Formats: sequence, C-alpha cells, structure tokens
Amino acid sequence: MIYYGILLIMTLMGAFASLFLKKASAAGSIIKLLKDRNIYIGGLLYLIAALLNIYILKYLDYSVVLPLTAVTYIWTLIISHKLLNEKISKKKICGVCLIVLGVIFIAI
Repeated sequence: MIYYGILLIMTLMGAFASLFLKKASAAGSIIKLLKDRNIYIGGLLYLIAALLNIYILKYLDYSVVLPLTAVTYIWTLIISHKLLNEKISKKKICGVCLIVLGVIFIAI
C-alpha cells in the first residue's frame, strides 16, 4: 500500500513540475528562460518524479503503474483552477471522472 502512496506523491510532483514550467514559459526569451528559477524547480520536480517512478516499478506491475500516472491530470486540473484561476468546464469534469473510473478499475 505504501507504493500506491509513493505513486500519488509522484503524480503530484509531476503536476507541480508542469506548473513551474508553465510559469517559466512567460520568460519571453531563451536567455530570460535560462535565468528563470521556475524552469529549474520544474525540471528538478520532474527528475524526482521520474526517480520515484523507477523505484515504484521495482515493486508494482508496469501495467498498473503507467495507467495510474493518469492521476497527474486530476492534480493538474485542481492546481490550474486553484493557482492559475483557470475555468473548469463540463468536459474537463467528465474527463476527470473517466480517469478516476479507469484508476479504480486498474487498482482493483
């Protein structure tokens, strides 16, 4: 059960990594981008998430781990709504519901 907890942490880190890269995208030029700390925070979070993924694959089946990484999309929807004030449409909610349903089927 601890490995599923690590998997959830990994997906959350991936979602936050995307958030930092989104913030870095506003830099405007390559030089400014390279000076923006957000790109390094995002990259580091992705690296840690990838290392956690490799660790989890040692203990859980690949056919379980890969589909469960879709939880990242749920975190991304929540983060984008709360921190970037993005709108949540009915299509997005429907998509998240399908992801949750798929995760439940895979995890059972």
